[in-house]
Amino acid sequence: MDFELNYQRYIDIADHWIADRPKQVILVFLLLSGVFATGLGQSGTESGTSQFVDDVPAADALDEVNNNFERITFETDTGTTQLIHSGQNVLSKPELLRMLRAQHRLSKNPEMQVESTTSVAQAVARTLDPSAETFEEQIRAVETATPSEIDQAVQTAAERNPQFRASLSNDFNARSASASATIGIVTHQLQTETDSGPGSSGSSPLTSIQQQAVFIVDSVGGDITVFGSGLTSEELSSVISDSLALVVPAAVGLILFFLIIAYRDPVDLLLGVVALAMAILWTFGFMGLAGIAFSQLLIAVPPLLLAVGIDFGIHAINRYREERVQGYGIQESMRTTTDQLLVAFAIVTGTTVVGFAANMSSPLGSIQDFGIVAAIGIVFTFLIFGVFLPASKVYADQLCQRYSIPTFGSQPMGSEDSLLGRVLLVGVHIGRAAPKTFIILLVLSTAWVGVYGSGVESRFSQDDFLPPEENPEYLEYLPASVQPSEYTVTETTNFLEDRFQTGEEDTTTVYVEGSLTNDGALESMYRAGDSPPDSFIIDEGHARETSIVTVIRSYADRNPEFAALVAQNDRNANGIPDDNLVTIYDALLDSPARGQALNYITDDYTSARIEYAVEADATQDEVTSDTRTVADRFRFKATATGGVIVLKAVSDVIGESALISLALALVGSGIFLIIAYAVLEGRPILGVVNLLPIAITVAGIAATMRYLGIPFNVLTGTILSIGLGLGTDYSAHLIHRFSEEYERGTDVFVALTTTVRGTGGALTGSMLTTVSGIGVLVIAITPVLGQFGILTGLTILYSYLASIIIVPSALVIWSRFVEYDITQFLSRHDFRVNQ
Repeated sequence: MDFELNYQRYIDIADHWIADRPKQVILVFLLLSGVFATGLGQSGTESGTSQFVDDVPAADALDEVNNNFERITFETDTGTTQLIHSGQNVLSKPELLRMLRAQHRLSKNPEMQVESTTSVAQAVARTLDPSAETFEEQIRAVETATPSEIDQAVQTAAERNPQFRASLSNDFNARSASASATIGIVTHQLQTETDSGPGSSGSSPLTSIQQQAVFIVDSVGGDITVFGSGLTSEELSSVISDSLALVVPAAVGLILFFLIIAYRDPVDLLLGVVALAMAILWTFGFMGLAGIAFSQLLIAVPPLLLAVGIDFGIHAINRYREERVQGYGIQESMRTTTDQLLVAFAIVTGTTVVGFAANMSSPLGSIQDFGIVAAIGIVFTFLIFGVFLPASKVYADQLCQRYSIPTFGSQPMGSEDSLLGRVLLVGVHIGRAAPKTFIILLVLSTAWVGVYGSGVESRFSQDDFLPPEENPEYLEYLPASVQPSEYTVTETTNFLEDRFQTGEEDTTTVYVEGSLTNDGALESMYRAGDSPPDSFIIDEGHARETSIVTVIRSYADRNPEFAALVAQNDRNANGIPDDNLVTIYDALLDSPARGQALNYITDDYTSARIEYAVEADATQDEVTSDTRTVADRFRFKATATGGVIVLKAVSDVIGESALISLALALVGSGIFLIIAYAVLEGRPILGVVNLLPIAITVAGIAATMRYLGIPFNVLTGTILSIGLGLGTDYSAHLIHRFSEEYERGTDVFVALTTTVRGTGGALTGSMLTTVSGIGVLVIAITPVLGQFGILTGLTILYSYLASIIIVPSALVIWSRFVEYDITQFLSRHDFRVNQ
């Protein structure tokens, strides 16, 4: 079998262009930059959780539900605003009047586009005066009532209407007619499409409406908080921009600081920064030209490109300096540099591309896009730092030499007489003392760490995108220009969870399909809610639900004629008709309740949906499991769905995708590395050695996630792929450099010492730069960005430590127990590459 690949010929071609024709190389790359620049701004943006649910079966089921209901063409879109009223007793006369006046002022303002309002204050007013339809009449009814009459009205309303209790805080006491909080709902007519899904961000018609509602409600005094998806969307947008305004300057400053230390030369620093900017430009330009929208998941790509780009740049300059300090010329030094580094860069690039391409196995389009963009970005980084940066360095040094411009910091990092050069040898010392014992203990501990790390949970919710309830105190010491806004959404949602059993969004849905006209169909549907599971809210032994049954009961309470029709067909007098259901449905759809009815049953009477209220603090797992339990009780085909279940399904997919992609990436990378080292070095087992620090890094980061309680979410789900890429990067540089040093016939420890001091010094500069520059994300206001910053920084640190400390021992064992047999095998089968 012929494994010959004359790769040296291609490297010689690259050497020729880089060393002899650098101006032409620079021109070509600048022209390509201009092409990619045309793609900037052409790709749209996707934000919030909605971008991740398009390809999830549970989300497709929910779309089917939404398409079958709320489909009256002559009705406008609607949105809701919550008025969260708190105080010592929101059922007292002054507080009831305060809520009524707030609702009245909102209703009078045409810009609020108010369609309807509901509140306990209105219910109490109508109990006091059943004829009070307008706000003026309701306010008058409360104003003229005595405190004892109001208390009696509260007790009566609570007895008649279970929904009355649902709008009051957990401390509601019917006997004393007291509660510390209540929620009023304002429904708006909207002429344009809203974006009010969980985690959605950006502007919507509700944003401006709810912002103005804040000022209107404030005019009545008291403690009434305006809350809704419009304000949430606005804060989701501002928290990202505030985070970037806070993080970007700090990251740029830290990266520049460590790059100055690493390069110690203004020209080299400029070249490195330009190359980094070019890698980002090419990648984002490619996204625009390819029509790939920027999503929050793709926030992970720039840190990845910076990490690899900084590493490649420092290695290229550092290796070039090693040759220059020995007295070699500019072109000769660069040829030696590229001869070595282009191969190492190619190994890193190939392995990383394989790793990120494994994300294509995910059913989520957003994760697939991440894999594509990351892989393409790494290829761009290889070309820019493998060809453009060396050519630019040759041209810059030639100019400096021609015009006698002094250079600075020409010594490589990790030189023999430096403190760093001595510290870096710790792994070599371990390899000299007890390499086998060290590796055995390491493999055993890694296996245990991996098992522990496999227990990382996956979680996906709107909370991942929200700011903390209170901004950290250290932000107060920052300049006013970068201080973040004051956020209220998280505080409000926490208040709702603490004070109420359920909030506006705390519902789950069962989608029912079948002939709903059969006798007893409604009774059967309603009985499914009897003795509900723990996460469901219970009203008198039955789940609190909203369905076609509740619509029928509600309209019967308002219309005596319809109530009589229901009673004629109700065998057990419980308000649920049993017979002649077609007649009941027809009458309901011919009534003013048609719009409400079509929210819960289709006009062909073959599908229905039932919404159940669930506990605000119930987990996604609990709600999903309990909803499926209830769905199994239906005698029709019933599907558990709803926002909570969709988010749970997405979180499961994210976790599964991370593990499947990791397994595929490890297998693919292992095969690639073994083949690469066989073809390029004639030593395939070095590919296995290269996998050891990768496996340790991935196991360590997974265990760290579990220990710190950080789940797989939209960003952290990518961290294992990043760990694989960076683990390959750091270890491949060391192993390839060692192979070349060892090839010269030197002792294994001499080769290791030279490798660790030379390449290890560059790795140290790269690690410090990227850990500080990317780890600064930990101060981001958005929790998901902070978690990603922590994990990325730790991933880089783990990759560095694994390479410096572990790889030397593995190479010592390889040289003692493998090299002889492999050499004999290769000599018999001619696996060596013709160079």
